Amino acid sequence: MQRILQPGEIEALDHIDFPRVRLPQLATLFQERAARLRQLAGGHAIADYLLFAARLVEAQHHLASRAPQPAPLEASVAQRASAHGMPLLPAAENLPPGWQDTLRALLAELQGDAAVPASLSTVFTHLAALDGAALDALARQVLAGGPGREDLAAAPLVMAALQVGFATRAAALPVQDVPFAEPPTICPVCGSAPVASVLRIGGAAGGHRYLHCGTCATEWHMVRVKCSHCESTKGVRYQGLQNAQAEPAGKADTRQAVLAETCEQCHTYRKLVNQEQDPFVDPVADDLASLTLDLLMGDTEFSRASGNPLLAI
Repeated sequence: MQRILQPGEIEALDHIDFPRVRLPQLATLFQERAARLRQLAGGHAIADYLLFAARLVEAQHHLASRAPQPAPLEASVAQRASAHGMPLLPAAENLPPGWQDTLRALLAELQGDAAVPASLSTVFTHLAALDGAALDALARQVLAGGPGREDLAAAPLVMAALQVGFATRAAALPVQDVPFAEPPTICPVCGSAPVASVLRIGGAAGGHRYLHCGTCATEWHMVRVKCSHCESTKGVRYQGLQNAQAEPAGKADTRQAVLAETCEQCHTYRKLVNQEQDPFVDPVADDLASLTLDLLMGDTEFSRASGNPLLAI
């Protein structure tokens, strides 16, 4: 009797010669993102917010460079995740140790900075007044994408602190411990949704599309013609600011640097950023700077599949 191969088995048998997973590089992750945000801010309609985001990401870089090495992952954790097709360390159940100290250090570095809006002073005061249990509860709400109205402005700050902890932990993982998660549209490390997808250039990853986790910055491969939300291969099209009509999936690599990938099956969209068009694109920065495209998509039948971790909405 023939057996149907499970997700991941075909790739394993095929001995693919490009990386299935790209773990974050802490030395450059936040530094390059901050530089990209500053570049995008020039003449931009939301330049002030992009410059604030750049300053926030610079603070992340400073904290990540001083972050202690995480404890090694227990072998049983990797084995269980692999056996059950589950994320290695689901975010809400595995808040990074010391993330609250990271948040306090982040607030201390940003306090009084000229790039930080004065209106955030009350947010700083509010966060500083919360005890450990309240901060953990807020972190889980932010990770779930559902902070209360009173905490919307605090969400990017909380997420920034969490990203440092999650990315530090992901960067230290042996890549062979990262499982094939089900569904393959969530991060195999922390189970979060991707903020965007990116077409990479250079090295073994060149020419391949990766989903970029908005929480731990892990990237995992997904073929270009699949919807990054429901995995459909039917009705996947791309729309940019320069084309009135959505383009078929096959034309994505010859068009603009930032496109909205739409799916007629689940009626959602997610951005795709293309290094072949601009080698400096960053999934988080370019998604944030292309809010005009989101406004355009607001007049369509498609809703956004997931949010940007640095955007208060």
